[in-house]
Amino acid sequence: MPAPLRIAVLASGRGSNFAALLAARERKELPAEFVLVASDKADAPVLQLAQSAGIPTTVLDPREYTDRRAYDFTLFDRIGASKPDLLVLAGFMRIIDGEALTPWAGRMINIHPSLLPKYRGLHTHRRALKAGDVEHGASVHYVTAELDGGPVIAQAMLSIETDDDENTLAARLLPLEHQLLPAVVALIAAGRLTLSEQGVTLDDEPLRKPLRWQDGELIR
Repeated sequence: MPAPLRIAVLASGRGSNFAALLAARERKELPAEFVLVASDKADAPVLQLAQSAGIPTTVLDPREYTDRRAYDFTLFDRIGASKPDLLVLAGFMRIIDGEALTPWAGRMINIHPSLLPKYRGLHTHRRALKAGDVEHGASVHYVTAELDGGPVIAQAMLSIETDDDENTLAARLLPLEHQLLPAVVALIAAGRLTLSEQGVTLDDEPLRKPLRWQDGELIR
């Protein structure tokens, strides 16, 4: 049996997607060891969640640094010291210096609340509603220097209801995020999912389009 995947998590807020990863591990659906939870905010609830689970944490305040580049390199040095196999961005609300990301190519994923390439960046629910979209969703993608522009691995979709507002749409999408992210990480932990020169590869076959979360599983 392969060793558990060593995972570091980077988050700025409450950590609900991190909690979903923890829950998947407890259900024996995710063979993982969480080696670090890092944040840019000392009061982020995700840190308390990690500490309660006995997982090491670190906080780096960007206000203590003169520029973003210096901050990012210091942050990623700290993360690298924990020797993770995979770094998961789970609600990390900062743009990261592209050069700092280079050593993490193929080992860093993010969950984003839109059907990428639509609505990169912030306020995705608001923008989907304003555009009159009939469908919305979440995407897990590999992280590159391009904001929310890395290769998309998998997506979960839901219909936008006529009475949805920004808050209700976000609330309805969140449970799908909590299913999508652990399912993708489980594929990586099993050695089935990688990023190669061919793009995203599942079971040694390139994905022609993102996997879809449907009826409790990821399908091609």
